[in-house]
Amino acid sequence: MSTGRGSAALLSLGRVEYGRVLELQRELWRLRAEDAIPDVLVLLEHEPVITLGRSARTSNLLVSEAELARRGVALYRIERGGDVTFHGPGQLVGYPVFKLEQELASVRGFVERVEAALCAALGELGVRAGQRPGHIGVWCDERKIASIGVAVKRRVAFHGFALNVSVDLDWFDLINPCGMPEVEMTSVNREGGVTADSSVRAAVVRGFERVFGVELQAKLPRILTSLTDRLRTSAMASTSDRE
Repeated sequence: MSTGRGSAALLSLGRVEYGRVLELQRELWRLRAEDAIPDVLVLLEHEPVITLGRSARTSNLLVSEAELARRGVALYRIERGGDVTFHGPGQLVGYPVFKLEQELASVRGFVERVEAALCAALGELGVRAGQRPGHIGVWCDERKIASIGVAVKRRVAFHGFALNVSVDLDWFDLINPCGMPEVEMTSVNREGGVTADSSVRAAVVRGFERVFGVELQAKLPRILTSLTDRLRTSAMASTSDRE
């Protein structure tokens, strides 16, 4: 299924507040649309946050915004496809900012390749997972282990996936995940797989390299180094303000 796309940049971050990464994504999208940077895969973790996609119904948010604030959960309405999802500690979140061209021309084809990359990664981690016809995401039988929602503008995809590694699954009681009240969420930990952060990230990188036919480079061009330095400086300033 490889698309043979050459090299891409790997931007591996720690735990970052969602709003800051949303700004970063939009800047990466602009630069990629202008061909100023190569394709980029961003890997990170978020503080607790719920995001509502373009097709989200407010009825799928099961508590009030005031209750979310009381629990320290941020809420964002964003431009990605899909309904409602949760991000938080114990998830690996990935944002592939990829240009859809040549063999990778359709949004659905792109999403299917993201699913396939995650399935390959989970196989390395000892978790049997697959795609489920008619349902976006990655599944362990009928249990959902990864959610996917993307946006595409000017043929460049952004937003991406959330892979449940060791996340507290009780967070999903706040929502109908992806608008599906009957869905059971699961995690790499619950399925008995390897959960070490370095192992999970390495497996996801290899999955993307295999499926998308890219070589992900950790050595970043100067323009990306500058963006990540600004993000880290902003995050440290915010932490200092709270102390």
